[in-house]
Amino acid sequence: MNKAIQEYYPDKVNHCFGCGKLNDHGLQIRSYWDGNECICTFMPEKYHKAFEGFVYGGLIASIIDCHSIATALAVAYEKDGLSLDSEPAYGFVTASLRIDYLKPTPNGQHLRFVSKLKEIHENKIKISTVLSVEGSACAKGEVTAIKLPLNLLG
Repeated sequence: MNKAIQEYYPDKVNHCFGCGKLNDHGLQIRSYWDGNECICTFMPEKYHKAFEGFVYGGLIASIIDCHSIATALAVAYEKDGLSLDSEPAYGFVTASLRIDYLKPTPNGQHLRFVSKLKEIHENKIKISTVLSVEGSACAKGEVTAIKLPLNLLG
């Protein structure tokens, strides 16, 4: 996939702080579906720190959240045999977010987030995500994503 999943989001729902391409002050993460997993890389800025040399845990949680929602979207479209630009657009929101911090995440290095499908139900998808730096796991998370009724997306 050459285009990020977030590039398929309709403009009216593309203002999220974590992943919205229309949010000039946001993180604007990009997630790419690759077979059975979804990959996102992010280079934190110096100001994304908890303390000198390490990334703020809230930033990690935000990226895991948004990246997992993008993964849930890709899974849902694939399950239904549709492309990401199909109409009407699907939408998901976070029902639950759990993060386990395994060790401090160093700043100044690319963060790699890899998400995979854990469970799928009619209107609920669970995604597991691992954050690693240079191949070493720093955090893992699980997001339960709930499908929005189509009338809420317009």
